[in-house]
Amino acid sequence: MNKQYYVYIMTNKHNTVLYTGVTNDLKRRVYEHKSGLGGFTSKYNITKLVYYEACDNIYSAIAREKQIKGGSRQKKVDLINTMNSHWKDLYEEL
Repeated sequence: MNKQYYVYIMTNKHNTVLYTGVTNDLKRRVYEHKSGLGGFTSKYNITKLVYYEACDNIYSAIAREKQIKGGSRQKKVDLINTMNSHWKDLYEEL
């Protein structure tokens, strides 16, 4: 059985700050962000999961994370809008 890895984007209440990350346990990692564990996400109150995608291996997940991080804010917004046009918190759906 292959392990899944996830690339995800989170934001704050007003959608002004975007954070992109990678993990092998999306539900746990988002819970950690929501609980204030983590420097950047805690500092900027980033608690809302607005985008994620699954990858089959860690190498493709890290490459995708770097690709997303390297893009403009508008590219991130467009990506989020393809999956979640209302920018609702997807955590409960995990």
